[in-house]
Amino acid sequence: MSEPRRCPWGDTSDMLMREYHDAQWGKPCHDERELFELLILEGAQAGLSWSCVLNKRANYRAAFDNFDAEKVAAYDEAKVAELLQNKGIIRNRLKIDAAVTNAKLVLSMGGLDAFLWNYADGKPTVNRLERQEDMPATSPLSDRISKDMKKMGFKFVGSTIIYSYLQAVGIVNDHMEWCAFR
Repeated sequence: MSEPRRCPWGDTSDMLMREYHDAQWGKPCHDERELFELLILEGAQAGLSWSCVLNKRANYRAAFDNFDAEKVAAYDEAKVAELLQNKGIIRNRLKIDAAVTNAKLVLSMGGLDAFLWNYADGKPTVNRLERQEDMPATSPLSDRISKDMKKMGFKFVGSTIIYSYLQAVGIVNDHMEWCAFR
């Protein structure tokens, strides 16, 4: 029996990337913890590969209290200093500070689910892409959400990061038209 066809980036021997492609990417998410987790991980990816972040995901979950936004929002300077010493995560002060700031903002707005899905009128955008090269890095939707989140004070939420985030949480489904996991 042959393997199902996957988007080029998911057709890899890296099992974490393959599992992420097959089971999570492009699938609508409404779980607040997972929405927060992916927001932080997408921000952590800035300047790095998604494979790098996925390989550290379990470490991130342990280090960031399983992405409990209330706990992350309460991190003090001692906890940030501890995270900066944690070799299992990306030790970037700006990204760690952004996680704390973003947690506080997520709590103040009552969560991400209604906020994000309101932009999409509650339904995902399913793009009809034939080639990986046709996949955009941003969209008018990611531009708008990024701009609004920046106004609110969120960090590491540029349009490219937000577009990738929208793909991760299934607001945008960019699986290739021929991908078995579409």
